[in-house]
Amino acid sequence: MSGVDDRELARLFRTALEGDERAYGDFLRITADLIRAWARRRAIAGLDPEDIVQETLLAIHVKRHTWRSDGPLAPWLYAIGRHKLVDALRRQGRYPRVEIGEVEDRLAAEEEETVRDWEIGRALATLTPGQRSVVTAISVEGRTIAEAARSLDMNETAVRVALHRGLAAIARRFGRD
Repeated sequence: MSGVDDRELARLFRTALEGDERAYGDFLRITADLIRAWARRRAIAGLDPEDIVQETLLAIHVKRHTWRSDGPLAPWLYAIGRHKLVDALRRQGRYPRVEIGEVEDRLAAEEEETVRDWEIGRALATLTPGQRSVVTAISVEGRTIAEAARSLDMNETAVRVALHRGLAAIARRFGRD
């Protein structure tokens, strides 16, 4: 689920179902982000992913009593999203006309993004846990040295050293000295 823990999301939803409005707000915000990213990858020309997000959130609210609290939450969420996507496609018509040029860039970008994510994961897997957390914070998440140092409870010099060693290890491993 792209970095979101299903157990944590399920805990939020359970708490929300027990009446905690703040938990429900947090759950809806996180879920909206997840469904939005999912819908953007699947929507074709003529479909607004935001419409799918809104319809999915409404359906989750209406059907919240159907989720089995002892089961995983993500499959239930994405099943509702899939149904809303199919409904939107049906409303669009049996044979929507889509010019290949309209989706060509998006399809290429999705493939490139998937390969890039795999390559980044492969490179990070070669590092020690400390180097991995520093390289991830700075090179993947885009944090500054100072932000990474604060979030990792390290001093800035140690972050710089770990970053340098981590990037050097990746360069050696993948043949770019």
